[in-house]
Amino acid sequence: MKLKISLLAVFGVAALALTGCTGAATSTGDGVGSSAGEPVTIAVVTHGTAGDAFWDVVKSGAEQAGTDLGATVTYQGDGDPVVQSQLIEAAIATDPDGLIVSMANPDGVRGAVEKAVAAGIPVITINSGLERSLEFGAQTHIGQSEFIAGQGAGEKLAEAGVSNVICVIHEAGNSGLEERCKGAADTVGAIVSNVQVDVANLADAQNTIKSKLLADPSIDAVLTLQTGVAVAASQAIDEARTPAVLATFDVSADVTGLILDGRMLFAVDQQPYSQGYLPVTFLTLQKRNGDVVGGGLPVYSGPGFVTKENAAEVATFAENGTR
Repeated sequence: MKLKISLLAVFGVAALALTGCTGAATSTGDGVGSSAGEPVTIAVVTHGTAGDAFWDVVKSGAEQAGTDLGATVTYQGDGDPVVQSQLIEAAIATDPDGLIVSMANPDGVRGAVEKAVAAGIPVITINSGLERSLEFGAQTHIGQSEFIAGQGAGEKLAEAGVSNVICVIHEAGNSGLEERCKGAADTVGAIVSNVQVDVANLADAQNTIKSKLLADPSIDAVLTLQTGVAVAASQAIDEARTPAVLATFDVSADVTGLILDGRMLFAVDQQPYSQGYLPVTFLTLQKRNGDVVGGGLPVYSGPGFVTKENAAEVATFAENGTR
């Protein structure tokens, strides 16, 4: 209930941003009045690479917010924290009105993020890095607590009566993924073992999962943390001829299809479109009306859960590229 109330408040703020753009007068972050529709430029630099289904949805959300609000939004992404830091510093050099950053490797991008804060650029973190966001000087974080989301996944797996779970991590060094597995282990009441795969090679990921299942027939659940890996795991389960159940984090048309077909129990939905759309809205509102959203605390975009009961509805949005 608290989450629902929080999200209603968030979208109420988004609506205010839209109406604020058409008001008679607005305000910059330093309190100086300006005319309505003042130009706003926002840079987005994530650890997600082009072509990734999840990050394409985040990008779409950010760009749509820019279109709706009349703000200029640039988007770049790279999974290497060194390269991501370079992209952040390049964005700083353009003196944007706001910077949106994901922090899968917080220490790897800390210097660049703190440089933006020192330059007086408002920073909002998204998706990864919730626990370090305030420490680095960001105004708020938009995403989900990965540990809490993992706990929710563990509880649902416990309801299914599982006893031996493999949690498939697809990006080495991604602290958020590790938190998901830790959260699941905290509540599932079963053995949880982490398995490392490479998201860039889903065929190898499928073979790795299949080998684990064949080597240990007691494994009765697979928890994946990315949609492409979820599809690979489904195929691995089929090939291994095991009754192991499958669950995943994140949503795609493929994932909703697996749920509707009864081949997946559930998906944890952190709503990536909101992770792109909301920070652009907040930073535009800050530039044009002087509002600073979050108070140093996170704005949760999840977790929600997609099950057979609501998968058909979510599938419609997933096909549109917004879930």
